[in-house]
Amino acid sequence: MLGALYNTDILTLASALRNEALPDLCGRARVVAKLCGSELEIDVNMDGGFVTECALRVQACALGQASAAILKAGIIGANLEDVTRARDALRAMLKEGGTAPEGRFSDLTLLSGVADYPARHQSTLLAWDGAVEAMALCLKKNGG
Repeated sequence: MLGALYNTDILTLASALRNEALPDLCGRARVVAKLCGSELEIDVNMDGGFVTECALRVQACALGQASAAILKAGIIGANLEDVTRARDALRAMLKEGGTAPEGRFSDLTLLSGVADYPARHQSTLLAWDGAVEAMALCLKKNGG
């Protein structure tokens, strides 16, 4: 039952997320989940290859919002490899029965039940795809 996905932990994460923007930014990405219409825009700043600031604007279901909140909580101090690894682990957890990442993004385990609902996969991955894109743009812009 889809309602079982929307537990207290997911709803708490989703409700804590605030839409915000960075006035000065290094990288920005906008991603859309075509299946459900969820949208996310992410701004990042980086120094020495590590995220120093992040701002999100999210229009998604509670699952997409919760996933974005987990990203937001752990992205400061992360590098592109950290975020890419977490995104790939989340994708494997949703699509292949893999395990959630450990460390700074270990709260992604809260979203393990989404694996049974393929229509929700794209929304759940949205923040991670956007973060990888924005960080790659920032690194390219900064020559690294």
